[in-house]
Amino acid sequence: MTHTNAQQSPAELADTRSEDKLYARVAWRILPLLIIGYGIAYIDRVNVSFAKLQMQDTLNFSEAAFGIGAGIMFIGYFLFELPSNLLLERIGARKTLLRIMVLWGAAAVASMFVATPVQFYIVRFLLGVFEAGFYPGVVLYLTYWFPLHRRGQALALFMSGPIAASIIAGPVSGATMKFLDGVYGLEGWQWLYLTQGFPALILGIAIYFRLDDKPSDAKWLSPSEREWLSSQAGQPANHGHGTVWPVMKELFQDPRVLALAFVDLLMICAAYSIAFSLPSLIKGWGVTDFLEIGMIAAIPSTFGI
Repeated sequence: MTHTNAQQSPAELADTRSEDKLYARVAWRILPLLIIGYGIAYIDRVNVSFAKLQMQDTLNFSEAAFGIGAGIMFIGYFLFELPSNLLLERIGARKTLLRIMVLWGAAAVASMFVATPVQFYIVRFLLGVFEAGFYPGVVLYLTYWFPLHRRGQALALFMSGPIAASIIAGPVSGATMKFLDGVYGLEGWQWLYLTQGFPALILGIAIYFRLDDKPSDAKWLSPSEREWLSSQAGQPANHGHGTVWPVMKELFQDPRVLALAFVDLLMICAAYSIAFSLPSLIKGWGVTDFLEIGMIAAIPSTFGI
């Protein structure tokens, strides 16, 4: 092809090589920040397992208190996941992701100030409320940019964030608690919440200024590219009467959907049970150095990746 992208018509962009290059540009533009964001979200969910190693001695929290605090986050997440996603479709991805990440980052940082079990429960619940719309919001956001046959690859890349984060979370958390303990009068677990919650605030602002709500808003694309992407991406769901709820009813009555949901439930229960208990389990083996605990905790994820 001798034409530049700016000169190509929508018909010319149907050429496979041009199409691949265009979607590669889109992926490099939007996926890195989203992948990092999902990794940070995972770390902010499970860093309580490392903070517990010091918090339990300092604040005299029981095992039950930590169990409730770890689990109550998912209640807030469950209750506000759908409303947050509906809001994204109404006001756009940039504003929604900015709100989500700034508020969950603030809740994560606020964890450093808890002094009672009730305060701990409130902060963890709010963390779930604020973070609820991130994953489903990104899934919806990807439908604006990628057609169905490319969306699976984009989603798989996005979901690599927690996998990478699970490898670095242990060593970084252990090092933070070991080397920053006592700095400026703060304990290691307080530094842990501060240093791992603050990146969400920064990344939320970066996403707001870096990403575009839809291809039609992307000034870094040519008019023909914007037209092509808009025509190929998934269309928003029709929320008129008699359209959505019958489909939802059909899905919930489908035994295949229920079976897959049940399998996913078991996987999540197993994964987070390990994530929340592994540092304490390693400490119970007689390992007392926080950095060593973090390094050992990273071994299963390293093999799992």
